[in-house]
Amino acid sequence: MSSKKPPYKPQKQKAQRPQRKPQQGGRKSAMERQAAPISNSPERINRYLAHCGLCSRREADRWVEAGRVSINGQKIETPGVIVQSGDIVMVDEKLVEPQEGHVYILYNKPKGQLCSRLDKKKRPLIYDFLDVAPNVQSIGRLDMDTEGLLMLTDDGALTRALTHPAAKVPREYRARVAGIVEMETLAKLRRGGMNIGRGDTSDAWEVTVDSESAGHTWLNIIILRGRWREVRRTLEECGHPVRRLLRTRFGPIKLDEDMPKGTWRKLNRGEIRKLRDRVEDPDAKTDTD
Repeated sequence: MSSKKPPYKPQKQKAQRPQRKPQQGGRKSAMERQAAPISNSPERINRYLAHCGLCSRREADRWVEAGRVSINGQKIETPGVIVQSGDIVMVDEKLVEPQEGHVYILYNKPKGQLCSRLDKKKRPLIYDFLDVAPNVQSIGRLDMDTEGLLMLTDDGALTRALTHPAAKVPREYRARVAGIVEMETLAKLRRGGMNIGRGDTSDAWEVTVDSESAGHTWLNIIILRGRWREVRRTLEECGHPVRRLLRTRFGPIKLDEDMPKGTWRKLNRGEIRKLRDRVEDPDAKTDTD
């Protein structure tokens, strides 16, 4: 597998300059000349640094505790400090500014990559192949051996809304399983209620047979939650272990049929609007629901 990253060039953000009064004597300090105003809404320092695209909120807390962060020239030691409009925030004595807008990405994840920022076993991570800011995270996860559609964003509110179990956002998969799946098994999968381990029972699925070949069956599956290895555990319980698993849809967003594995693209405005509409009105049907 090539470790070359897809050609991602983040958009340059237009720097804003502060409308601040100069120091006495009519001259601004170097810090004031470089500083940019933050949004009008006060927010915790860890959230502010995350909005700057520098790190996660958890990592921001560590930076504060390490004495790397200052506000208006004063180092802070408490993660709960509130940043006000007009404050000058610096990390390692370098000015930081919030990003304008959010990032929304669709990635065709190949097999063999973890949806994680760190791995003690040093296995390949999706972020090894994506040049994105540290606060850009996947909307849900795919296990290491699962391929297909994975969306990533720094829009935390949208991520939480889409992945909450009560949202019941449909996820569609194609699964190649061992054996020929009988009608009785399909009925069990559609009913749900099977013990799949870890104290979980299977949900009722939408499932159809796509094709059969020598000793294998391709299934089309739609589930409404994203529990840990749910598809694999359920089919294993039915006696049909998964040999290959691909996600082809998440809510209203479909994987492009001609999109090469390991490549990504930005979501367009229409797709972002569909995701937001799905969250605001879960009962509204889209072309793919």
